[in-house]
Amino acid sequence: MSFATAHSVSLRGAVGHLIDVQADISPGQVATVLVGRADATLQESRDRVRMAVINSGFDWPATRRTTVLLSPADLPKTGTHFDLAIATAVLAADDKLDQELLRDTAMIGELTLSGGLRPVQGVLPMVLAAAERGIRRVFVPEPQAGEAAMVPDMAVFGMRSLLQVLAELRGDEVPPAPPVAPLSWARLLSWRGDDRLDEVDLADLHGMADARFALEVAAAGGHHLLLSGPKGSGKTSLVERLPGILPDLSREEALELTAIHSLAGALEPGDGLLVRPPFSAPHHDATKASVVGGGTGQVRPGEISRAHTGVLFMDKSR
Repeated sequence: MSFATAHSVSLRGAVGHLIDVQADISPGQVATVLVGRADATLQESRDRVRMAVINSGFDWPATRRTTVLLSPADLPKTGTHFDLAIATAVLAADDKLDQELLRDTAMIGELTLSGGLRPVQGVLPMVLAAAERGIRRVFVPEPQAGEAAMVPDMAVFGMRSLLQVLAELRGDEVPPAPPVAPLSWARLLSWRGDDRLDEVDLADLHGMADARFALEVAAAGGHHLLLSGPKGSGKTSLVERLPGILPDLSREEALELTAIHSLAGALEPGDGLLVRPPFSAPHHDATKASVVGGGTGQVRPGEISRAHTGVLFMDKSR
């Protein structure tokens, strides 16, 4: 077979789109061509994937023309997580892998030159989008298997290398591979205040009956609050105790919030669903991008998004 299709997911913000990664190997000018509105980061995957395949013990189709299409072609694509899908599609097109083994399966992960898998941001929203479009099996980097398994009725395979993925697909014995380092740098960029909030409780406050009642009404109805008063009057003390009287998140809310934190790269291996409402208190001189979110090419959630279903405290005096 000179043509094969694998599947991956493209993210635009927190919304995922299922992408058909189609590979064709045919006579012509020798080259590896990647089409389908791929950005510069994704264009570099041609060299990453080629070396990963070669260093995994397979031949790259070096005497023929290899064309990889990311379909739908009119949707902009970005990110390194397409590497695994491109590699498996090319191997299937080159008769190194049965095309049927890729059916109803999504591939997510960045490849190293040695053929290892590296974690990527946004695995949870990607798997959610894949499940909505009928995908029932997903391969992800090993540290993010727990994150992907949060999606109901999804068979998740946490792999360390391209060789392990191919062995699992074929039903062969999975070879050993070095452990995969987790994606943990983004956690250092944000503080959710969990430790601080665990130590405070609305019952600690004495007096301020009207303010406490207003806080309870806002918590019950999901209303906004405007607190006005001189420094030391208790505004911050009240707001820090607001998450403690909010109920646990529903399953749908927990998945939405966890998907946002996954997109921000703020989930550690072993983290489960975020079932408690978050608390965010950005500094008064925080940049617009850090509060609202944004970015070039790949959108990053700001503090407003990361406080979804919880409390966002905007204090002009902080």
